[in-house]
Amino acid sequence: MTAGANATTINSAMNSAANNAVNGAVSSVQGRLQSFLTRLSSQQKIGLMLTVSSVVALLAAGWMWTQGPDYKVLFSNVSDGDGGAIIASLQQMNVPYKFAEGGGAILVPSSQVHDTRLKLASQGLPRGGLVGFELMENQKFGTSQFLEQVNFQRALEGELARSVQALAAVDSARVHLAIPKQSVFMREQQKPSASVLVNLYPGRALDPQQVNAIVHLVSSSVPNLHVKNVTIVDQQGDLLTRIDESNANTGLDPAQLKYLHALEQSYIKRIEAILIPIVGQENVRAQVAAEVDFAHSEQTSETYRPNQDPAGSTIRSQQTSESTSVGTQNEGGVPGALSNQPPVPATAPVTTPPPVPPGATTSQSRAPSSTRKDATLNYEVDKTIQHVRKPVGGIKRLSVAVVVNHRKVVDENGVVSAKPLSEVEKSQITDLVKEAVGFSRERGDTLNVVNSHFTGVEREAAPELPLWKQPEAVELAQQIGKTLLIGGLILYLVLGVLRPSLQRINQPEPPLLTESRNDDQDVQPVPALKPAAQPSEYEQRLTLARQLAKKEPKLVANVVKQWVAGHE
Repeated sequence: MTAGANATTINSAMNSAANNAVNGAVSSVQGRLQSFLTRLSSQQKIGLMLTVSSVVALLAAGWMWTQGPDYKVLFSNVSDGDGGAIIASLQQMNVPYKFAEGGGAILVPSSQVHDTRLKLASQGLPRGGLVGFELMENQKFGTSQFLEQVNFQRALEGELARSVQALAAVDSARVHLAIPKQSVFMREQQKPSASVLVNLYPGRALDPQQVNAIVHLVSSSVPNLHVKNVTIVDQQGDLLTRIDESNANTGLDPAQLKYLHALEQSYIKRIEAILIPIVGQENVRAQVAAEVDFAHSEQTSETYRPNQDPAGSTIRSQQTSESTSVGTQNEGGVPGALSNQPPVPATAPVTTPPPVPPGATTSQSRAPSSTRKDATLNYEVDKTIQHVRKPVGGIKRLSVAVVVNHRKVVDENGVVSAKPLSEVEKSQITDLVKEAVGFSRERGDTLNVVNSHFTGVEREAAPELPLWKQPEAVELAQQIGKTLLIGGLILYLVLGVLRPSLQRINQPEPPLLTESRNDDQDVQPVPALKPAAQPSEYEQRLTLARQLAKKEPKLVANVVKQWVAGHE
């Protein structure tokens, strides 16, 4: 317990000593400051306050200048209505802003650009001057059917314009719809039409595929709107849909051209990939021209051929019919007795009459008879049905040109020279190229391999920007300039204003001798002489005492007497 108490006592003593030391230092500083201020006149105090205030103000201005936010573009090319709404929202959100030169853009601190855009987007800003289906939310009571139809058409046009503006190359767009009134009679029905005006960014253009995409977008958004009834015009007044019509008439297709270019490039890469390891990276050049058949072709044929082997032919159908008829002999002749008598039978009959069936009379046995047989036999005939569909994009012909540089040879002295390739080497290169591209003589392919010396093209070195024009150097110089400017101002204020002021304030005033009395005579106050400027205060006082002793020896003697009498 004694050791703990001693430790506590020591700690408390140390803490109290430290507090006393701090309090003493603070008191000393306060005392010096008070003594310093008491020695100043009112004008000197005002000058000191102005100097200190100026230094603080310049330091604060320099710090704010260096720490000022970097402004970036929030929105550009906004309409007046959207600009006013955006500014009002920025003021409500306490976001600092400023305008670019000419008022074409609104700038905010770079650290708040994305956050501010998201907040403004939640408020539907900027609207872009277009009204969408939100127009239908503010319908008034008692609105007529015609006004509802007009508002619906305006909303549909605004939504389509917003969709077209979503394209990367489109800055703004306007859509005009011509929707006729519906009729119950088919003959009186009219098809709707649409017109689209697109304002493209500078240097941007719409390719035919993008134009077709806009056409189908508008056509699919309006009922009964055909693709042919959609017209697209750019800000220059050029009709963009005409490109699609011309392509349809000529058969040109950007996708086909892209496929052709990719096919040729693939052949070139094949040739270079197989020849570069042999001749070197920069010693071969190749070009390929391909003729591709993009026609859609379908063919159906039906061929009939005679049977080659009659014995082995196949019977398709067979039909046999037989008929026998027995007729009655009619007697005729000249009317009369003779004509009614039967003729005399022949004495030498050609055919033997058939036997008379039992029970038949003689007249019946004499009746004529006939027999007929028909047979129909059908054989199968050879038949071939062929349906052929040719693939799209088939290669019709290839034209290949390859140029190979001379081989570099280094002699014993280290001199580099160019030597043409031998015929064997050229033949090997030709065979390799044929195999790489799939050369076909029946298809009409051509190949030309040339060995020639390449003329080295001297590349002009791009002039380097001087150091003072490089963006990094300019930015660094700006930062250094700001820092040096602030530092120079501070040094000027401290060394040129504040230090001389403090020196004038700290300069000691000449001492004034008070009245001294002795028993013999009264001493009148003597004005102090202004000492010459000396390096130290001690020397100044010593010089002043010497001068006073020369001029007033009696006064000095009385002072010395008082000192001596006081010490006794």
